[in-house]
Amino acid sequence: MYKVVIIDDEPVIAEGLSRGIKWEKWGCRVAAAAENGQDGIEVIRRECPDILFTDIRMPGMDGLSMIAALKSEYPDMQITILTGFRDFEYAREAIRLGVTRFLLKPSKMDELEEAIQVMTEKLSQKKEQKEGMAEKTGEEKETEEGPEEIAAGSFIAQNAVKYIEENYMNKLKLSDVAEQVYVSQWHLSKILNRHVEKSFSDILNYVRIEKAKELLKEPSLRIGDIAEKVGFLDIAHFSRVFKKQTGFSANEYRNHMK
Repeated sequence: MYKVVIIDDEPVIAEGLSRGIKWEKWGCRVAAAAENGQDGIEVIRRECPDILFTDIRMPGMDGLSMIAALKSEYPDMQITILTGFRDFEYAREAIRLGVTRFLLKPSKMDELEEAIQVMTEKLSQKKEQKEGMAEKTGEEKETEEGPEEIAAGSFIAQNAVKYIEENYMNKLKLSDVAEQVYVSQWHLSKILNRHVEKSFSDILNYVRIEKAKELLKEPSLRIGDIAEKVGFLDIAHFSRVFKKQTGFSANEYRNHMK
């Protein structure tokens, strides 16, 4: 049986999907439902569903970021979006990230059933492909990233770097950024290494030192003040990172700029 999770902040819609569709017809069962994106992600991590029906315009949730996170972390999961949000570019981006169907509310029963049929067929195909590969090699191997996974990983990496660039001055941890892009710390670390070819700490230090170089053009600012402004709590640490990244000490760099 394929496991299904439903996420929608309108209880009547979640209830209608859960009870109004004969899920067993497609070998499916509804495992759980959630009323917002954050709870939905917790449910997904707990249940590891095969199929997800979700809205993307819910309070406190960036729909595209959540879709990218899910497709990156659970590449085989089939996703259908149900939304009242009519925007062609948004729909196109969602499909590029790996959404199977993008349906507008109120959706007709035949549209929902067609989406379920397509999703279950895709799941069956993926299962057959994995079993075929296992028979050839004698073991199950991790498949290479497909275009949807690459697009999702790139989307997450861009959002993560943007968040770092906007919050570099704060005491920023990998877990803070991972929470913003809806993935685990481990998975975000893997994505950054793959798509940016740098670790989280290297990206953060690079952004901070680039900002420090700009501030060094202002002669009235002391080195210690600059270090603090760009997020370093320890001036000695700032000095080591600055020298490693630029080849100069902060004072040497400032004199060189003059």
